[in-house]
Amino acid sequence: QVQLVESGGGLVQAGGSLRLSCAASRSIFNINAMAWYRQAPGKQRELVAEITSRGSTNYDDSVRGRFTISRDNAKNTVFLQMNSLKPEDTAVYYCNARLSPATYYWGQGTQVTVSS
Repeated sequence: QVQLVESGGGLVQAGGSLRLSCAASRSIFNINAMAWYRQAPGKQRELVAEITSRGSTNYDDSVRGRFTISRDNAKNTVFLQMNSLKPEDTAVYYCNARLSPATYYWGQGTQVTVSS
């Protein structure tokens, strides 16, 4: 089992930056993939970015070039650096740890609000 705690959300003006952190309760070294999802009001949860245990990354088209996912295995932490934020990035951001296709865990979420 893995507990995940997100932090770093907040209110920022359009064009600004935020850095989200996701601290895991155990080593993330051999976790298949760590990811960030987001859910805006009235919308489904969507994948924002993911990073595999080998360091491969994948981004949604809407954030590619603006967001960067990274992991610090020594600190059991995953980060999401968000630059050039837009109002449409407003959502609750969730950290996800996928141990296998059928075994995954979620954090409690952190609110990101981008004002125009």
